[in-house]
Amino acid sequence: MAFMESVIAFDYDRPDSQGGATCTAQAWAKVPESLGPGEAEALKAEAAALLREQGAVLVAHYYVDGHLQDLALETGGCVSDSLEMARFGKQHAAQTLVVAGVRFMGETAKILSPEKTVLMPDLEATCSLDLGCPADEFAAFCDAHPDRQVVVYANTSAAVKARADWMVTSSCALDIVSHLKAQGQKILWAPDRHLGRYIQEQTGADMLMWDGACIVHDEFKGLELQLLKQQYPDALVLVHPESPKAVVELADVVGSTSALIRGVVDGKATRYIVATDKGILHRMRQLAPGKELIEAPTAGNSATCKSCAHCPWMAMNGLKNLIAALRHRQPRIEVDEAVRVKAERCITRMLDFTATQKRASSGMTPGIGAA
Repeated sequence: MAFMESVIAFDYDRPDSQGGATCTAQAWAKVPESLGPGEAEALKAEAAALLREQGAVLVAHYYVDGHLQDLALETGGCVSDSLEMARFGKQHAAQTLVVAGVRFMGETAKILSPEKTVLMPDLEATCSLDLGCPADEFAAFCDAHPDRQVVVYANTSAAVKARADWMVTSSCALDIVSHLKAQGQKILWAPDRHLGRYIQEQTGADMLMWDGACIVHDEFKGLELQLLKQQYPDALVLVHPESPKAVVELADVVGSTSALIRGVVDGKATRYIVATDKGILHRMRQLAPGKELIEAPTAGNSATCKSCAHCPWMAMNGLKNLIAALRHRQPRIEVDEAVRVKAERCITRMLDFTATQKRASSGMTPGIGAA
């Protein structure tokens, strides 16, 4: 079948060549100021004290500021991809979860742990995939195709998850879609078209696609990457599957954030070109200090910018607004109970499925999480 049998388009502002206007302008305006080494350490100590006092745990994504990643690890929290974030928050004994990431991650934590308080540094930290899949339009799309299993990516709202049969992350999407195909199921997929295309090509599943994209990964360019490969012929190319087809085709490793980190840690090369949000480089450098990491080229914000791959909403997380959230116990993530109960089903189904998959312990890399 044709890849794009049917799509639902959602328009949001793209960068404007005249004024640089973008849907992320507000997010960029709220990015915390850079901190000096001394100031950062003092703020980390203050945040650590507040976490201890409140019996709270910090769960951070690989894309957020490196200080937050370090704080999470130093205080018994978690730095991981969205699959492991979901697992960790559910299983941890702490009654207060602080999620450093974007809103759908906080919502997932609350869906799985309704009895817990879930705080975030800034509730306006969102995601273009979430914004590009409005719940009412998605519901209409599902209604039009009742014969399909609804599979949604983690980067969606609680309301969209409430309409789904399965939630997946980039860590487990291939396994789950392969499982559904083996059962003879047809799939309605949302929202990332690049990840959907990649999974369809790998599995041969009958997939009907929503037309969404990540504003970061969508900007990686195959031609520019090819030129960079010529400049560094010994480098291995690591690509997140939310990237365009021309970029994925140039990859030596395609996978989730944790899979890409493992690619660097376990890889035999000394040089790597990394095509995902550059926030990941912080953890890569810690786990593989002797290896050279090169940012993959994007369209850039100007003629001189070859890589500007950083989510502006992830960048809204900082030590100061984290401390404010702990002090004031706000802002909190709340999810309507009726929506939460429905959304929990598709997330729990994913967690149960991944828990039963056979994963050799020797294939795990300490400090990374599930790939």
